[in-house]
Amino acid sequence: MNRRDLVKSAFLAAVSASAAAPQINLEELSLGDIQKGFQSGQFTAQSLTEAYLARISAIDRHGPAINAVIELNPDALKISAELDRERQTRGPRGPLHGVPVLVKDNIDTRNMSTTAGSLALLGAPAPKDAFIVARLRAAGAVLLGKTNLSEWANFRGDHSTSGWSGRGGQTKNPYALNRNPSGSSSGSGAAAAASLCAVAVGTETDGSIVSPSSINGLVGIKPTVGLLSRGGIIPISASQDTAGPMARTVREAVLLLNVLAATDSSDSATAGAPKTRPDYMQSLDPNGLRGARLGIVRKSFGFNAAVDKLMEQSIAAMKSAGAEIIDPVEIPPDGEIGETEHEVLLYEFKAGLNTYLKARGRTETLSTLIAFNEKNRTRELQHFGQELFLKAEKKGPLTDAVYRKARAECIRLTRTEGIDAACSKNRLQALIAPTSCLAWLTDYVNGDSGNGGCSTPAAVAGYPHITVPAGLVHGLPAGISFFGPAWSEPALIKVAYGFEQATKARRKPTFAPNV
Repeated sequence: MNRRDLVKSAFLAAVSASAAAPQINLEELSLGDIQKGFQSGQFTAQSLTEAYLARISAIDRHGPAINAVIELNPDALKISAELDRERQTRGPRGPLHGVPVLVKDNIDTRNMSTTAGSLALLGAPAPKDAFIVARLRAAGAVLLGKTNLSEWANFRGDHSTSGWSGRGGQTKNPYALNRNPSGSSSGSGAAAAASLCAVAVGTETDGSIVSPSSINGLVGIKPTVGLLSRGGIIPISASQDTAGPMARTVREAVLLLNVLAATDSSDSATAGAPKTRPDYMQSLDPNGLRGARLGIVRKSFGFNAAVDKLMEQSIAAMKSAGAEIIDPVEIPPDGEIGETEHEVLLYEFKAGLNTYLKARGRTETLSTLIAFNEKNRTRELQHFGQELFLKAEKKGPLTDAVYRKARAECIRLTRTEGIDAACSKNRLQALIAPTSCLAWLTDYVNGDSGNGGCSTPAAVAGYPHITVPAGLVHGLPAGISFFGPAWSEPALIKVAYGFEQATKARRKPTFAPNV
């Protein structure tokens, strides 16, 4: 039986089995609710997995047809049954035991394809799991499957359309189906928002966790680079890449972060993390805003009057909850950072991708991928080109003076004279800004039309960034961001959770055809 037949059979088994299984209301089902269900016997890991697979079939493939899931795990039902037996004989491994999780299709999984959405990498799965996938399996999570993404994590063409890949097609926004889910973790964002999984894993280079989280009404945590291993993840940038949780609440995102965060001897970046990893659950203080000093980054406002109004309401809520607001706080504008960041990404992408492909035992290189896209342009290049691939291929090694100068400039602008300077000068626990613009209409003629966001400073610095739902504008989610210095996750989680508990602003998607 080939892989496509295995995926199809998993769907059919899920739909058939779910008819006889207890009916489970998966909509907005929390990790806490799941554990209570396990404990009470309301459902098992296997019946829960069946229910999620049936929901994916109904909502993702049919119904609203979100198209967030690119491949199902053919072993999901078998794994969930084994975890049920283990729970009965030895007890649960932890809070993710038996919990269905989806991961982005640029993260290696040994029994499913890992393609970054490209037809070029279809075929043999990676020989082993990414480090963070191994962590999920060890924690007892059930890998439901892989999520669609902006092809090559949105680093292929200048006028790309987020949420589209040659392999997976277009993912839709569950709040308004004609609007974009943002990228590049489009499928993870849409799937978690639509309750196609309990929690999801995305990756970010610049905005690819926090923007789709904001636009899909989720909490997204983009950790400090090195808090999570990058091993086994298709790269763009060694200095900026990281995976991170995407979930409907801060608590769920933090539970997932606790599992993912660990030192990996094969990833040198993780050696810089705190030697004693904190339990991030200890930062979940409902009064986390009391006494916190928070700086407002006004340069990130002004792209939408209704979003600005919502942000002012959010700031007022934080003041009422006891936060001290420093307004404004200045950091270098994105315009000064963008060109040097772009230069760094082009160099690091070529070096990192060729190294990854070789380590995975693939014969492709960036050069042969360019040729593949040209040969298959009716499928791969039907909506936008590969200008970034072509520019990256012309770059030299990371020893080039041009690269070293650009990276040093990025560090100066975003760390030394940026986030570190602002937080130190003003004694801040976090910087605050609107996370992203509102979801735009998906447009294959002009590409993405997003017009706002604050992801770049923390992304280029390699620093942590958390987005939390702030409410709806015209029926579309808007998120508020909390970001700060390296390894400041405990402080950011504390204020992010305090904000979430003070506002309870998230609203579930309605799958409206438009707004």
